[in-house]
Amino acid sequence: MLEFIQEMIKEKKSSTLREMYYISEGWNAAKFHSQDESNKLAEDLEIVTGCMREDFKLRPEEDGARIMGNITIEETNRKGMKKRINCRDDVGDSGYGIPFNVEKDKIRFIEHDVDFIVAIETGGMFDRLVENGFDERYRALLVHLKGQPARSTRRFLKRANEELGLPVIIFTDGDPWSFRIFASVAYGAIKTAHLSEYLATPTAEYIGITASDILNYDLPTDKLSKQDVAALRSELTDPRFKGQFWKNEIELMLEINKKAEQQALAKYGLDFVTDTYLPEKLSELGVMRR
Repeated sequence: MLEFIQEMIKEKKSSTLREMYYISEGWNAAKFHSQDESNKLAEDLEIVTGCMREDFKLRPEEDGARIMGNITIEETNRKGMKKRINCRDDVGDSGYGIPFNVEKDKIRFIEHDVDFIVAIETGGMFDRLVENGFDERYRALLVHLKGQPARSTRRFLKRANEELGLPVIIFTDGDPWSFRIFASVAYGAIKTAHLSEYLATPTAEYIGITASDILNYDLPTDKLSKQDVAALRSELTDPRFKGQFWKNEIELMLEINKKAEQQALAKYGLDFVTDTYLPEKLSELGVMRR
């Protein structure tokens, strides 16, 4: 496997973890018995070397997220050419697609005119904010997390936070699984705990949807499932949710037995989230002046 990685680096090629597994089929007695075996070896190599999988030219199956905002980056393309891209003016409505590798040899931050980052769970809400011009009106960088965010997305958020000094705000649905999306960005996921120093953004803050929002904004809801209840109870003992804010919100969600999606804010119209909800929330956090 090391020889294969060395060859990929030399030839400036990459493979997915899935391809890595199938490539080993040609190694006779050295082949892997399952993809889980090859995946774990990739993780072991990260731990032993202190490098990331992307350094080995091993890329995940999932791609990175989309971003929209007034930030200019320099990306080195597959031919080795450097290209400057403004992630608002040089892209279409879908935004700039984050590649699997976002290290400095691939992506450099050139300049920006944004005050904070809003990382959004769902594509529908990302598109709503883009369509409503939230990034321009409030000098924001919008990032679509695509549900549980890919490693490259979390790495991009950490780099932008540390290198550009931009606060990271997480905006998700209001359910236990979305709370865990926040936790993976802020503190890291269990599966990639050995890479938390590269992927986690501990200063990231959460703005909703919360159980309090469900009551305060009288949002349309669904009842919690048995799996939801079990997940919430588990989070009460999860050190990533040890603060009083999380204790109160999780217990309140269990009490009201309700959850809500981001799109529930559309009850008050298509502009409510950008004109009222987010400005109120972001003002409370002190990252935006109304």
